[in-house]
Amino acid sequence: MIIGIDLGTTNSAAAVWRDGKAELIPNSLGDFLTPSAVSISDKGDVLTGMAARERQATDPDRTATGFKRLIGTQEKVKLGKQQFLPEDLSSLILASIKADAEVFLGEEVESAVITVPAYFNEQQRRATQKAAQMAGLKVDRLINEPTAAALGFGIHELEKEHPFLVFDLGGGTFDVSIVEIFDGIIEVRSSAGDPRLGGLDFNEAVITLAAEQLGDSVKDLAKNPECLAIMREAAERTRRALSDHASADYKFVWKDEEYKTELFADDFEKQAEGLINRLREPVLRALRDGGIRAKELSEVVMVGGSTRMPIVRKAVTRLFGRFPNHSLHPDHAVALGAAVQAGLRSRNSDLKEIRMTDVCPFSLGIEVADYDQFGNVHSGIFAPIIERNRTIPTSKMQIFSTMSHNQKDIRFGVYQGEARNVSSNVKLGEIKISVPPKPAGEVQMECRFSYDVSGLLEVDIHVQQSGKKEQHILAAIPWKKMI
Repeated sequence: MIIGIDLGTTNSAAAVWRDGKAELIPNSLGDFLTPSAVSISDKGDVLTGMAARERQATDPDRTATGFKRLIGTQEKVKLGKQQFLPEDLSSLILASIKADAEVFLGEEVESAVITVPAYFNEQQRRATQKAAQMAGLKVDRLINEPTAAALGFGIHELEKEHPFLVFDLGGGTFDVSIVEIFDGIIEVRSSAGDPRLGGLDFNEAVITLAAEQLGDSVKDLAKNPECLAIMREAAERTRRALSDHASADYKFVWKDEEYKTELFADDFEKQAEGLINRLREPVLRALRDGGIRAKELSEVVMVGGSTRMPIVRKAVTRLFGRFPNHSLHPDHAVALGAAVQAGLRSRNSDLKEIRMTDVCPFSLGIEVADYDQFGNVHSGIFAPIIERNRTIPTSKMQIFSTMSHNQKDIRFGVYQGEARNVSSNVKLGEIKISVPPKPAGEVQMECRFSYDVSGLLEVDIHVQQSGKKEQHILAAIPWKKMI
């Protein structure tokens, strides 16, 4: 059995394709959303989901949320006396979802289509894949969240050939993709986004606004981790209330004292203006890269729980000069789309034959050195091999040569990003290969990058003069054995 999983920053969800439609899978509590939270009890038991989130205010030093933002890094999360990498914690959420799905479906779940933000880099994708493997799941495919949202919206069933824009603002990440369908092919023309922008940042804006009204005493309380966890819970409630009302109370209790103030939607909009402005550039970049003008879009589809905020919907309406489409449940669209993809992968007869293409969200290349017009050597230069928004899967090769006489080896530093200098990009790994000692420029090496549909990279190096070859699938992020 294969299912679709939306592994989210704030909440996660799962769905399955059966009986001709995508169906959400409830967790053990009967809810379709499982909080992406992990907690360690005083006895050392691991708690996930709602049981963990309810401990966030009372046991913040033993509870973790929002760790999806850290996945693919070496930053560890401390719970009690133990430390975890983000993929360790993500694997616990995935294992919980897998167990709930097996109970609901009455059979073993072996594989999953798992969604990731379109702007996740290669390290983040590999860490997500490792988390799934640790949870006992075979990753059938990683699919970008806007692409999944498009499937959840049902564009694979439409006859229109005009492009869509999928605007996906979740709890921790923001993605935008231009998607088009023609002749049974769903094509992602471009993707852009911000992996550090989401509902959590708007919660912080609520806290900042409330603290300004409540005074310095509350600002000091925010320095206490346990109190800050309570304040963030209150901010989440207030932000949601401001989505439906012109004003809402921000209140919390700390050491038997209640702190309370009334916040107004207009003031919140002003406080969050910087965050709203950050939504604009990825949208414009996706339009530029896709060669599309805003008026050529047939729909602007909004998904992700944070798109419920009126200030976000107003901003999108102003940006496009039209009302966006938010007919699909913003928290369920991505999981439903992942289930559609799972049905396609299992060649379900209920789904008509369609093919999907996606794009590489970042440029991929290596570090090189070059001479300037005065003969000076400049190192640390980024040489792209696969350009941003190239349709995947893709494979591309370039030839490089030695720069020094009698050079014995070459180090290929592999990077991901758009900056001219590699120091401003993300290093994915390094490959060292020996070369025959010859005069500078005589030894040439073919460097081939192959990027698959899950966004994972394979690098092949071939030294033409010696025939020596190196194949390198970039090492997964190290992880430790779970407790």
